[in-house]
Amino acid sequence: MPEFTGAVVVGVDGTDSAVAAARWAGALAHRHEVPLRIVHAMPTIGRNLTESAAAIRAAVMSYQQDTAEIILKDAAAAVQSDHPGLEVTTTSLTTPVDEAMVEISRDCRAIVLGGDDVAPVEALLLGSTTLSVASRAVCPVIAWRGGATAPSVQPVVVGVDGSRAADSALGAAFEFADLFRVPLRAVYAWSTRLPSGGVTIPLLIDWDAVEAAQWTQLTEAVDHWAKRYPGVDATCFLERSKPGKAIIDHSADTQLIVVGTRGRNAVASTMLGSTSLNLLHHSAVPVMVCHGADHSR
Repeated sequence: MPEFTGAVVVGVDGTDSAVAAARWAGALAHRHEVPLRIVHAMPTIGRNLTESAAAIRAAVMSYQQDTAEIILKDAAAAVQSDHPGLEVTTTSLTTPVDEAMVEISRDCRAIVLGGDDVAPVEALLLGSTTLSVASRAVCPVIAWRGGATAPSVQPVVVGVDGSRAADSALGAAFEFADLFRVPLRAVYAWSTRLPSGGVTIPLLIDWDAVEAAQWTQLTEAVDHWAKRYPGVDATCFLERSKPGKAIIDHSADTQLIVVGTRGRNAVASTMLGSTSLNLLHHSAVPVMVCHGADHSR
């Protein structure tokens, strides 16, 4: 898993859910003993304006800046009420929030985004801030969900599939579980369904051996991180199911889902049916999306 340092960054938009996400991010920053940076992106004003429209541009921009300051001030006050000693900075942006967050992700520990539901059709046709940032950011991106304003004592669930991205997710999940002293559930989903066009005869496959091999891959991956975080109570689950469904099934009483993604750009990560998109759409708890160690900075 790549090592990430720097502040925790959270995006806010003035809604109550965004303030709650900021408080959650503040709790994460407090436990990591790093600063929290609160970011608000102002709506973009068109550049090719008519003469009459351009005349009021300055007034509109001034109003937006005043509004941004209020939004940032309110979010910062809520966080500092929870954690008086936490260093909190605020930033207003005039660039698209997803582009800004991707750039910010190069130098921060994690990005938290709240209040941005990802519906499958929207993700395919229009995209979303969360999806755009999660697919391209360098650091882990947490899509805040639910009403929690701080991590709890509930378990963390992480998806494992043997990929580099999943290993990064597993490392991030162990780090979180160790940080907040909570249990961890590692879920590995596999299927007896054969690839279309294959010539393998199902009756000749030793499915018990296949399952045993999958279990070995899961436990070895978990053991690797358990040695680094020996205080974490980790449990392994091997499920014959689709990855997204298996993880959701194990997340009913958890506080965070952690998953790896191999997508390197917005298009690659907006395919319907992908595990990350499925979780972003269906999860009732925050979802942390991580990239593999080879994801470029």
